[in-house]
Amino acid sequence: MTDLFSASGLSEGAPQPLADRLRPKSLSEVVGQDHLLGADGPLRRMLDAGRLSSIVFWGPPGVGKTTIARLLASETDLEFEAISAIFSGVKDLRAAFERAEARRSTGKGTLLFVDEIHRFNKAQQDGFLPFVEGGTVTLVGATTENPSFEINGALLSRCQVMVLKRLDETGLGQLIQRAETLEGRALPVAPAARAVLMEMADGDGRYLLNLVEQVYTFAGKGDVLSVEAMSTALQKRAPAYDKSGDGHYNLISALHKSVRGSDPDAAMYWFARMLEGGEDPRFIARRLVVMASEDIGLADPTAMMVAGEAARAFERLGDPEGLIPLAHCVVHLATAPKSNAAYMSLHKARAAARETGSLMPPKTILNAPTSMMKDQGYGDGYIYDHDTEEGVSGQNYFPKEMGRPVFYEPTGRGRERAVLERMNYVAEIRKRYRGDS
Repeated sequence: MTDLFSASGLSEGAPQPLADRLRPKSLSEVVGQDHLLGADGPLRRMLDAGRLSSIVFWGPPGVGKTTIARLLASETDLEFEAISAIFSGVKDLRAAFERAEARRSTGKGTLLFVDEIHRFNKAQQDGFLPFVEGGTVTLVGATTENPSFEINGALLSRCQVMVLKRLDETGLGQLIQRAETLEGRALPVAPAARAVLMEMADGDGRYLLNLVEQVYTFAGKGDVLSVEAMSTALQKRAPAYDKSGDGHYNLISALHKSVRGSDPDAAMYWFARMLEGGEDPRFIARRLVVMASEDIGLADPTAMMVAGEAARAFERLGDPEGLIPLAHCVVHLATAPKSNAAYMSLHKARAAARETGSLMPPKTILNAPTSMMKDQGYGDGYIYDHDTEEGVSGQNYFPKEMGRPVFYEPTGRGRERAVLERMNYVAEIRKRYRGDS
C-alpha cells in the first residue's frame, strides 16, 4: 500500500495539526458522547456483548464520528477501511468489498467506514445490502443529514442509527484542557476570551482545536490575548446551515413552533439564524403567510394581511430594508391570539368530501334558469336570507343524505370570540326556523 505521507509529499516527521495530535486513543477519551459510550450507552453495551452491528452515525461536523468508528474497529479487532462518498464511486466500493471478502476468507473481519454516506445515490446504497447482510463488512456510515430522508429504507433497516451531539461547554472545555497539557502551558487568552473562543467553535471540537492552535501561534511569549485581539486574529466560523438540508428544515420548524407558541423573542432568534445562514428571505416570507393562516386564522384576521403585505414589501424593497417588514410580521404573528380552527376545518371537510363522493346539493339552493328545471323542483322553497328579520334563513345547505356535520369550531380566542358568538346565534336561528334536517 502506498505510504500516505509519501503520497501527500510529506514525511512522517512533518508537523501534525493539534486536532490530530489530540485524537483520542481509546473510546474513554472521546468527549461529549456519553449517551452512546457511557456504561449504559448502546455502543458500550454492544462492545460488552462482543457484537457490533452496522451503524449510521448522525451528527454535526467535528463531534467524533470518524474517530469513534476507528476506535470501534480497534476494540473489536476489525480491519478499519475508510472511504468517502464524496470522492468514491462504484469502482472504489467494489474494490473495498473485494478486500473485505479476501480478509474474511482468512478469518479477519472488516469495519467499513463510509463518510458522508448520504452522498451515495440509491443504486450505490443498494450495493451495500448483500455485503452487510452476509457479514462481509460491518458498516459504519457517517452523515450530517437526517438518515430518514437521505438513506434508503432497505439499508437503514439493517443499521442502528446513533445520534451524536454537538459538544457543549463542558466538552469543549475538556478539549482546551487537553491542548494546554499537550502544549505545556495555559491557553494565552483572557478568561472572557476563553468563553468567546468556545462560542466561536459552535459545538465543533475539531474547529475549536484549530482555533486553539491559531491562538498559540499568534500569541507571543508572555502575551495574553484580550477578546478584541483574539477576535481580530481569528475567523469566526459560519453557522452550520444547509439551505437544502436539515438546517433548512430544522430552523424553519423552530421558527414556526416559536410563532405558534407565542414567543416573539425565540421567533425573532430563529428568523435571524436563518438570515445569518444565508436563507432566501422570500422562502421565510412564504412560510410566514402559511403560519398566519394555519395557526392564527380568524383569531386575528389582520395577521394574514400583515404577512401578505410583508412579503410584498420585501419584493419591493429587497435586502436589507425589506427584512424590516418581515421582522414586523414575525413579531405580529408571535404575539397574535392563536387558532387553528379554520385550518382543521379544511382537513375535516376534505375528508367528508372524499367519503361522500358525488352527493348533489339540495334542490332548494340550486338555481332554476329554465322552466324544465323549475318543474324538477330546482329552487323550490328557497328563502332569501336578506328578507328574514335576522338576515339568516336557517335553511339546510348540505346534501340531505349527509345530515349536518360540524367542520369549523371557533376557539373563542381573540377575534374568534365574536365569531363563536355569531355561530351560536345562527345555530339557534337554524333550530327555530327549519331544524337541521
